Amino acid sequence: MKTIILGAGIAGLSAAYQLKKAGKEFEILEMQNTYGGLLDKIEYRGFRFDKAIHLSFADQPEVRSIFDQTPYYKHNPEAKNFDRKYWLRHPVQNNLAPLPVDEKVKIINDFINRPEIDIENYRDWLIYQYGEQFALDYPIKYTKKYWTVNAENLGVDWIGNRMYRPDIEEVLKGSYTSETENVYYAKEMRYPKKGGYKAFLNPLIEKLDVSYNEKIIELDLDNRILKTENQNQYKFSNLISTIPLPELIECIKEVPDEVKKRAARLWSTKLHLISIGFNKPDIPKDLWFYIYDEDILASRVYSPSLKSPDNCPEGKSSVQFEIYYSALTPLKHTVDELKANCLYALKKMKLANDEDIEFIKYDHLSHGNVVFYKGMEDDREVVRAWLKKKEVTLAGRFGAWEYYWSHQAMESGFKAAKKYL
Repeated sequence: MKTIILGAGIAGLSAAYQLKKAGKEFEILEMQNTYGGLLDKIEYRGFRFDKAIHLSFADQPEVRSIFDQTPYYKHNPEAKNFDRKYWLRHPVQNNLAPLPVDEKVKIINDFINRPEIDIENYRDWLIYQYGEQFALDYPIKYTKKYWTVNAENLGVDWIGNRMYRPDIEEVLKGSYTSETENVYYAKEMRYPKKGGYKAFLNPLIEKLDVSYNEKIIELDLDNRILKTENQNQYKFSNLISTIPLPELIECIKEVPDEVKKRAARLWSTKLHLISIGFNKPDIPKDLWFYIYDEDILASRVYSPSLKSPDNCPEGKSSVQFEIYYSALTPLKHTVDELKANCLYALKKMKLANDEDIEFIKYDHLSHGNVVFYKGMEDDREVVRAWLKKKEVTLAGRFGAWEYYWSHQAMESGFKAAKKYL
């Protein structure tokens, strides 16, 4: 009973790891020339960057049993926010102290007098939770940069504990002082001492073989045969897919029209990554921070050199800017314009000048985050239900089309494999 696993990201490797332990026959097919997927690394001129920010706060024993085999640093999850000229601790709603008095008064007044409204979308939820002024000034503005659509176009089922909801005492205290409690949803962040975030996958990959450069072009679920771009053909009994759900459907022969239509609606953000190496240490002051200014294209910045000194040569430092876009709201900028905007941001934020920069590197990710537009869950369910009927098991952020963190993606791989043990 051979199992084919599509994709060698964390979910695919985790599924294979379980099958390997159980002595089951399997093969991993990966379209790229290396493993890791979204957890892969970028190496350039002695510097190392992740593909967007990655830090682990896993507390599940099964996940920790893998991750903890790799030596790691512990970080306090202390993030910042940049708004115009102000640096605010995260989350902003608890840390208004640096703002002008008139702004704080308006935000607090609106927070106290939050409207009782029917929540039909993410915009409604934000106003209901925080009051209109804060919602408009911060999360609604940020939503457009990060999710690439307006908040009224998003549902609310994805939120979970990602958005902190303070009480009035917390809001008032944070408007007077920056000495506030850290209420981030994780109390500790972990990052490998060497090798980038991808190093957490070492205990998985060292026991596995992967067939690289194997892009799926045709999948016959009735006869359990798939073909790749290299004209290779594979027969299988079981199939675990971690490749993006809409792309999987495009490969399958004889898909019902309704399933095709629903899959075509699913979409994710895409990502421009601008990685910057500095010729001196200590340029970045914060592990990561969020940017609200609309004249700065990036929504988030993190520092690989603060995550681990092994990520850059001695005496140097680094940051990476994340600029999101999507098919619905494409960014009409050249690579040079994206780089120039990040340089502008560094100067505006008073972090660095031209003479501090050793290089600026551009990379691109075709998938960033699954977007929870209103009705997405219904579209996804139609697709997933049909695939379940066709005996296809889904795992991973893009395979299952979920907003998974890396430890959740790993768990989904474990769960997928256990069906075939």
